[in-house]
Amino acid sequence: MTKRREFIKTTALGTAGITIGGLGLDARTYSGIRGANDRINLALIGIRNQGAVHIDEWCALRKSHNVELTTLCDTDERLFGPKSKTVSEKTGRKPKTEWDLLRVLEDPDTDAVAIVTPNHWHALATIWACQAGKHVYIEKPASHNIFEGRKMMEAAGKYKVFVQVGHNNRSSKNVTEAIEFLHGGGIGEVYMARGLCFKARDSYGWAKDSAPPPAFHYERWLGPAKWRPYNEKRSHYSWHWYWDTGNGDTGNQGPHQFDIARWGLNKYEHPVSVFSTGGIYGFRKDESAPGTEVRGTMVYGDVETYGDSKTSQETPNIQTSSFM
Repeated sequence: MTKRREFIKTTALGTAGITIGGLGLDARTYSGIRGANDRINLALIGIRNQGAVHIDEWCALRKSHNVELTTLCDTDERLFGPKSKTVSEKTGRKPKTEWDLLRVLEDPDTDAVAIVTPNHWHALATIWACQAGKHVYIEKPASHNIFEGRKMMEAAGKYKVFVQVGHNNRSSKNVTEAIEFLHGGGIGEVYMARGLCFKARDSYGWAKDSAPPPAFHYERWLGPAKWRPYNEKRSHYSWHWYWDTGNGDTGNQGPHQFDIARWGLNKYEHPVSVFSTGGIYGFRKDESAPGTEVRGTMVYGDVETYGDSKTSQETPNIQTSSFM
């Protein structure tokens, strides 16, 4: 019988294209595991949007891999009701809920955490989890900046826990087969890779500062970012487009393209130079005249977009980067 801690240490934790058993442990191996001592108790930190994908995938692994989604954590308590209901319906067990991730990390029964927070929280949440002895799955991008990523690696090594970053394409059969083809010389010598993403987004609009919703623990959500008044356009999902909390689409969609490009080149080293250029194009500078406003369209993230209307976005919507 495999001990729980030994089991965790020999298991690759992944999600959102989730693969557990990345070190060769198949479903038959897992099917023989029984009992609470062998269960992986997982806490999910961040349950909106991509967090909902995590809920579905982790719940699906309950029987085959003995993973129990025991805790849901989010700074917005309005999400607890519907998300807890989803877990209960899928697993027959009601999860604990908590808005403060520090209390989640204090739970001795939690073995691992999946972190699906805004980017500015990735490093601190991961480091705290490592210090608490929890294994970590962290959504891409690994960190808000390079310095933070290095500190995350140091923490994983110091506290002897696994930290895995979510790059979904690593679990995609067609992508892995294509990479094997490239590395096997299928197209000859590979000297350059181009990662392309044509994903135009409409304006997310702008709004005046206001009071946060009562059930939203805004100061905890803001966390390590510089304090500023609450603004709905800089909050849920739209945080991607502001420098203090996000990295724009270069850090949102870019990691997928960058990862495949670097993987295909088969070069596991840093570039010696990086050049990047871009800006914000296609949005009006001024507010729409009364009666001509673009009607909002609900998009992924449960937020509205407004065509080419004025935006308070800070990060580029068009950008090109070269790594040499």
